[in-house]
Amino acid sequence: MADPTTDIPGYWDRYIQGVTRQGPEEAPILEWTQYPGHGPGAELLGEPSTALELGFGRGDAVAALASLGVKAAGVDMSPVAVRTAQQRWEHLGAEFHHADVTEFLGGTARKWEAVYSIWGAAWFTDPAVLFPLVHDRLEPGGRFVFSHASAVPGSYGVQGMYGVGFNGRRVWVYRWAYEPEEWENILTGHGFGQVRVWEETAPEEDHVGTVIGVAIR
Repeated sequence: MADPTTDIPGYWDRYIQGVTRQGPEEAPILEWTQYPGHGPGAELLGEPSTALELGFGRGDAVAALASLGVKAAGVDMSPVAVRTAQQRWEHLGAEFHHADVTEFLGGTARKWEAVYSIWGAAWFTDPAVLFPLVHDRLEPGGRFVFSHASAVPGSYGVQGMYGVGFNGRRVWVYRWAYEPEEWENILTGHGFGQVRVWEETAPEEDHVGTVIGVAIR
């Protein structure tokens, strides 16, 4: 494989290699927070018959929905993530697509009853670009759900970081961070209704919380 630090897909290849579990397979689960067993689960999606994850990482959440009978799919820009998820979870009927999420959403006529992002593309894509695409690809009444780390107090909007630190190749990624109230305004401004965004507190005091958003087309 090419040097994994030369471009953004390579950055995510390196990331997925670092978080892929080794050893016997465990039953896939869908969780929104960074704390195992803490916070809400798949119920936030309602009861969809079709669902799409934006930036699926290991693919566990897609597989968890597929195991429940949902026609579940995911899209990720990392070739390593796609290959790994296919090897682990395609036997459940899960679909894994290799693409940039905005290009994928903009290039398909398919619609889903739920579109979601667990610490994935909704955190790393300009909402002014992503949210209209998500809205268009949801069935009427469909849900958009996302989660990511809570914002550093006083640091909002687009934020940049070098993917390999300060002494490596200049590969960078952007992510977007807002307070829950501002996320609600952004979602409402892009045509979503029944919007609710909140911070799910950590199980231990003073630990980093999780921003979770739910919105309906």
